[in-house]
Amino acid sequence: MIVFPAIDIQGGKAVRLRRGDFDEATVFSDDPVALARYWRDEGAEALHVVDLDAARTGELANVDLLEDIVAAVDIPVQYGGGIRSEQALALVAGLGVQWVVMGTAAITALELLDDAVDWLGERLVVGMDCTDGMVATHGWQERTQMSAVKFVRILEEHGVKRVVYTDTSRDGMLGGPNLAGLRDLAEMTSLELICSGGVALLDDLRRLRRLNAANVVGVIIGRALYEKAFTLAEAMAAVRG
Repeated sequence: MIVFPAIDIQGGKAVRLRRGDFDEATVFSDDPVALARYWRDEGAEALHVVDLDAARTGELANVDLLEDIVAAVDIPVQYGGGIRSEQALALVAGLGVQWVVMGTAAITALELLDDAVDWLGERLVVGMDCTDGMVATHGWQERTQMSAVKFVRILEEHGVKRVVYTDTSRDGMLGGPNLAGLRDLAEMTSLELICSGGVALLDDLRRLRRLNAANVVGVIIGRALYEKAFTLAEAMAAVRG
């Protein structure tokens, strides 16, 4: 299982939000590129980078920083935020990121989703952000009437292979991830799943490991790492036993 340190970018800085609230941002670094190097040096196997400004507006506001991060580290980068057009998809895919995360457009633009599957194959990841079991879009600012179960079925039909599953009520709150929801999802789909949101303790990661779900292939950790609840090395050891 891959542990992804999260680098969320807003206004050119690395921040963490609480429950996706853009007005509840804590700045952890003024230099996201230096932060990427730091996690690389700490032993990270991959990074999860999100352009929060792009996720909210659909405009790739921090693409220069993304390019600098990819150039600065020799580990895979997973990127999400603002992938809602062919131009944005082509731009980000061409920067050398390993995985491109499509969120809102995977619901609102199925033709673009099909194009992304054709172009990227297993490099495409879909972000499934859920609020009370319903899928949220536009940087979590809007909740759809589509259930997580229905959305997963649609993704399977369109050839998607991997999903980042986030319970938006847990993200940034350090209250523990929604492992029950993740377990239920893992049991009803063959999609590869990455858990995101709420990890606070090493025991959360041990419980994640004990799900014994072969298709849960990664976990994204943000605030707990930045507030030093545990080290990256400890997190990696916890998910691997």
